[in-house]
Amino acid sequence: MPEAGNLPPLRDVIAKHGLAAKKSLGQNFLLDLNLTRRIARAAGAENGGAFYEVGPGPGGLTRALLEEGADKVIVVERDARCLPALAEIASVWPNRLDVISADALELDEAKILPRGVRIAANLPYNVGTALLIKWLTAASWPPVWAGLTLMFQKEVAQRITARAGSDHYGRLSVLAQWRCTAKILFDVNRSAFVPPPSVTSAIVRLEPRDRPLAPAKLADLEKITQAAFGQRRKMLRQSLKALGGEALTEKAGIDPTARPEDLSIESFAALARALNT
Repeated sequence: MPEAGNLPPLRDVIAKHGLAAKKSLGQNFLLDLNLTRRIARAAGAENGGAFYEVGPGPGGLTRALLEEGADKVIVVERDARCLPALAEIASVWPNRLDVISADALELDEAKILPRGVRIAANLPYNVGTALLIKWLTAASWPPVWAGLTLMFQKEVAQRITARAGSDHYGRLSVLAQWRCTAKILFDVNRSAFVPPPSVTSAIVRLEPRDRPLAPAKLADLEKITQAAFGQRRKMLRQSLKALGGEALTEKAGIDPTARPEDLSIESFAALARALNT
């Protein structure tokens, strides 16, 4: 079986192709192959199947996914400087790596990805949350992807996985956990990156639920959470005033004096349903 050992060290690849990380692209490269293999295993690469990676850069995680056993890895990279390095990886694993030169935010992934694909990525920090929201708001549910194993700044990871009553609980928590189960797997020290970011990172795994946690229309849930958390320190009767305020909370059976950070996801779904009744 081909191995990443047939390729030069990532530091040499970066030097050869002039891949100094660009802050404008949110790039922080992972060079620790033990760590990238740990992430690949967390994503389930040893079980084979297809994987989708956004922002592979010089290909540290790409190598790990292939070496751990992924049958196919599809990567999308907007930085053209990285394409020759990714082509070198493709030559070691023929027919197992597809490279797409594009902006992942603009791709209609449902048209290019096989159903059941798993997404694994050290997401560029500047678009990580936007990409997650894109995947969580897929028009069709369950989505084309079977799981997400993603690197975020730890603060974002905490927002994704926060429970009601936590300071980190917010719109992203509700959206992520309404449609998925979400768990932080492990932290990643800033020293693992080149260049090192200013914050600790964390690996988060999300698995799509067969159906959302509670009935609601996505657009209505987004409207409710935007209004509620837009004034998170105020009571719901005030923060939801433009959507019906106290009358809306009573219709949903929710205490109008409650604050959004104390509301369960099921309660937010009840408010969303009450919008159209």
